[in-house]
Amino acid sequence: MPGYEDEAAMTDLPTQADRSPNRLIAEASPYLRQHAENPVEWYPWGEEALAKAKAEDKPILLSIGYSACHWCHVMAHECFENVEIAGLMNQDFINVKVDREERPDLDDIYQKSAQVFLGRGGGWPLTMFLTPDQEPFYGGTYFPPAPRHNLPGFPEVLRGVVEAYRNHRDDVRKNVEKVKAGLLRVGTPQPSDDSLTDRLLDEAAKNLGQFFDPVYGGFGEGPKFPTVPPLNLLLRQAARTKEVVHLQLVLLQLRTMAAGGIYDHLGGGFHRYSVDGQWLIPHFEKMLYDNAQLVRIYLDGWRLTKEDRFREVVEETLEYVRRELTHPDGAFFAAQDADSEGHEGSYFVWEPGEIVSVLGAETAEEFCRYYGVTESGNFEGKNVLNRLGGVQLELEAQVKIESLLRPARLKLLAAREQRVKPQRDDNILTSWNGMMVSAYLDAYHAFGVPAYLAAAEQALTFLLDYAVENGRVYRTVRGGKGRLNGYLDDAAGLAAALLDAFEATSHRWYLEQAREVTDHLLERYWDEAAGGCFYTSNDHEALLHRMKTGTDSAIPSGNATVAMVLLRLFSFTKEQRYHDRAEHLFRVFRNVIEHNAYGSSAMLCALDWYLRTPQEIVVVGTRGDAMTESFLSTVHQRYLPNRAVLVVEATRRAGESELALAAGKTSVDGQPTAYVCQHQTCSPPVTESHRLNLLL
Repeated sequence: MPGYEDEAAMTDLPTQADRSPNRLIAEASPYLRQHAENPVEWYPWGEEALAKAKAEDKPILLSIGYSACHWCHVMAHECFENVEIAGLMNQDFINVKVDREERPDLDDIYQKSAQVFLGRGGGWPLTMFLTPDQEPFYGGTYFPPAPRHNLPGFPEVLRGVVEAYRNHRDDVRKNVEKVKAGLLRVGTPQPSDDSLTDRLLDEAAKNLGQFFDPVYGGFGEGPKFPTVPPLNLLLRQAARTKEVVHLQLVLLQLRTMAAGGIYDHLGGGFHRYSVDGQWLIPHFEKMLYDNAQLVRIYLDGWRLTKEDRFREVVEETLEYVRRELTHPDGAFFAAQDADSEGHEGSYFVWEPGEIVSVLGAETAEEFCRYYGVTESGNFEGKNVLNRLGGVQLELEAQVKIESLLRPARLKLLAAREQRVKPQRDDNILTSWNGMMVSAYLDAYHAFGVPAYLAAAEQALTFLLDYAVENGRVYRTVRGGKGRLNGYLDDAAGLAAALLDAFEATSHRWYLEQAREVTDHLLERYWDEAAGGCFYTSNDHEALLHRMKTGTDSAIPSGNATVAMVLLRLFSFTKEQRYHDRAEHLFRVFRNVIEHNAYGSSAMLCALDWYLRTPQEIVVVGTRGDAMTESFLSTVHQRYLPNRAVLVVEATRRAGESELALAAGKTSVDGQPTAYVCQHQTCSPPVTESHRLNLLL
């Protein structure tokens, strides 16, 4: 979420071209290095900056952003490259730059602090003012260089903060205490003994439906974010209650987003969010975590409808990730920027004449009509391609038009490739990589494409080689080495990906790795006093508050992912400790779940698994065998949100170590055989796919 939505004409103020780089030049983060040439005396977060603030009794100016953030670039150009503004910053503050991708712990603390001052959600760039003890006493997001659009100019803000810090310490203290009380409230949930029942799911679905847009899909009026966990929850509700309305809401959003400008109709993949309510004009950066989650919800849409468009979106998005966001050794980069050549979206938008020059007049006319291209444009005089005008066409008509225009799209993509590309954020983040590994594996399950499995396994091998050491999970990988203490979502996301790899391959090693990562996670993040997992490990640096949250951000909460991992491990191993920890975790966040359905959607999805108990599907057979693969295809092409799948060899030796879920499962007459178990009861064995289908 940006800190500022209206891009007015930027004010060009004096800059200093020639100066020695600041301390950020030695940092690994691409975002921090972007600011190494600023005239601001930036420090990275660390003891040097904190000690200097204490020694000189100066407030800390904390600026948090990320490499692909458009409004971060705007504020950097307008303010941090301005010599006069930099002079004010250097004179009165200790200036600290933080990459929120590297330090989501700091970002979480200070975003929630900003909400106290703003009375609403924060965003990036985040601009916070701290005491030398890391305590926030004022802040905001984007500030312009001069007053504009009801925002104070940044110099005015700086002078006001210094005045308050020097001469009104009592007021500063009051603000600090107010923020700390808020952090304690949101970052330390109180466990509840109230019952865990379907009512929580029913109420959550009802609440989501109340602010769902019935025309374009999505939540609220705009800007709209393609947030996936609430959609997952609605699909689960539809499956559980057979209420078609919940399914219809999700399908509406998926169809509209796939037609809107938030989707890149030439290159595949989704942009960060839509600035309007109909998914037309995007904020153009593309994030790995968005696309990982959207691949999976579109796969579920395909499983439920078998619509070709949903499959196309999945295939095109994964091709985009392969082409633009994949490291030569298989890992995935974090993002692609919104800007190129200093302008937001310029790489992605078109004028009619440009399309004519590539396609010729006749084809261009048809293309422009279908993709909403006009002379006046829909974005700063140019056009974001979209298919919203054709979203109401009959499916057959859409398919026909698409077949005619697919060659045109390929020609335009080739032409676009000749433009200056947006910068790529080459951070390799463990949690985001885990999400994309899971997305590739999910696509492999659905479509059976071997390249998807290969991509997932290569990325997973990279993570295990470089991001894990003796059970410790690192946040990032740079230069073939893990860096920075990992956070809860790093360990949880990796464990989830390992379980997905186990289901996709039956390689026990993946399961053992998942168990090892999870057990280390519980040792280092679990709150032994109250339950639930802290966001940071027990050997992390001391910060203002050790946060514990079950609320989703742009990605599902770490605790929600942990809950699902624990429940899946219990299915395979039947080790009660995993189930008990998951149940305890739900009780820790019980009150949060009840009062914040949207923010707790991922946790509610895990609760749905817990309350339903999964279908545990065991196939006794050999991978690659036609009937075995037919069984697996039958399972994976159905929408089955609560299921665990295990393939075991019929020829395994008696007494050989095997998982509890496999115990007693044998083949019938030497044929591949399937069992469906639930509530500790298994079906009779079946040897035909259609009979398995009837059991699901």
